[in-house]
Amino acid sequence: MKFTPTRIEGVWIIDMERHSDARGWFARTWCEEELTARGLNPSIAQCSSSFNQRRGTLRGLHSQTPPHEEAKIVRCTRGAVHDVAVDLRINSRTCLSWVAVELTEDNGRMLYVPEGCAHGFQTLEDHTEVHYTISRAHSADHSRGVRWNDPLLAISWPLPDSPILNERDAGYPDLPSRKGQ
Repeated sequence: MKFTPTRIEGVWIIDMERHSDARGWFARTWCEEELTARGLNPSIAQCSSSFNQRRGTLRGLHSQTPPHEEAKIVRCTRGAVHDVAVDLRINSRTCLSWVAVELTEDNGRMLYVPEGCAHGFQTLEDHTEVHYTISRAHSADHSRGVRWNDPLLAISWPLPDSPILNERDAGYPDLPSRKGQ
């Protein structure tokens, strides 16, 4: 596995190192030793997948509040997504910053999203599937979100004019203004 830091502390791009032969390829998608060596959370409490029928589907921006914050590794196993992590950690030097990475079934790229960051993605192709390895079991009582087009964040989405959203994601509030801070 090859780890590349992003401009947000604790958010990493992870590239699989594929070993190919006549049968196809093999690669690790998770390694406790390599995560721990970088100070990342190696716990796995649950794995989840989402299937997205149509291009332009937008899920997020989701997070969990203490004491149920979660770290996750996100990988696109079919299709392609514009994957986004947003730093919501109040004491972070990159608070309210975001990074985006294109994850596709072909590039095998993954994104590590640490505790305290929100996560979301927009599908770039029909029939896209995303797999999540998550450090803590989901707690509905601690589930939160930020509106995908919050002007304070100014996230650049590839298909901003007509995202396909569910009612919950469309109704998330904007973050409070940070004026005067």
